Amino acid sequence: MTGGAQMDGFIDIFTALVTEVGIPEKCIYRKKSVELPGFFRPTKEWDLLIIREQTLIAAIEAESQVGPSFGNNFNNRTEEAIGSALDLWTAFRERAYLDSPQPFLGYFFMLEDCDASTRPVGVREPHFKVFPEFVGTSYMQRYELFCRKLALERHYTASAFIVSSIHDGIKGIYNTPAADLSVERFATVLVAHVGGFT
Repeated sequence: MTGGAQMDGFIDIFTALVTEVGIPEKCIYRKKSVELPGFFRPTKEWDLLIIREQTLIAAIEAESQVGPSFGNNFNNRTEEAIGSALDLWTAFRERAYLDSPQPFLGYFFMLEDCDASTRPVGVREPHFKVFPEFVGTSYMQRYELFCRKLALERHYTASAFIVSSIHDGIKGIYNTPAADLSVERFATVLVAHVGGFT
């Protein structure tokens, strides 16, 4: 399973936080009316949108991955996230969102914590060397690097990365491998941005 309702609890938290700082509930979109126009495709659905008076304030993508195909899904997730960001920012440049100032763009990812996601994975280098930070890493470490680079390269305003086992996830228990990718930091950046529109 990937994506889906298991991320709804975090979307609930983000929704509550932005309403606390003064965003009316009618300006928050989840599950319905979550499409935004793109540049390379007609539309893209987001997990959470905040739009007030024809101003795009925030868009959040929430994804998860539960095994077993970590290799294929890692490639798919990275391509989707980068492509979605490029599509949105290009559409923003072309004024698809009218006079909106730069919105908050967030990427939130949860990975299954298991043997398959934590064991080191080899790399193939038939022609050129891969960047050294990828050598000897697990998929968990690769997702951490990926989420960090999304924000460092300014594809997303903020990104968060958490992990949970099958048994702990049901209880709402999760871990944060890196402090700079914590839910708390993600929420702080979101609330700071949204607070300017209340």
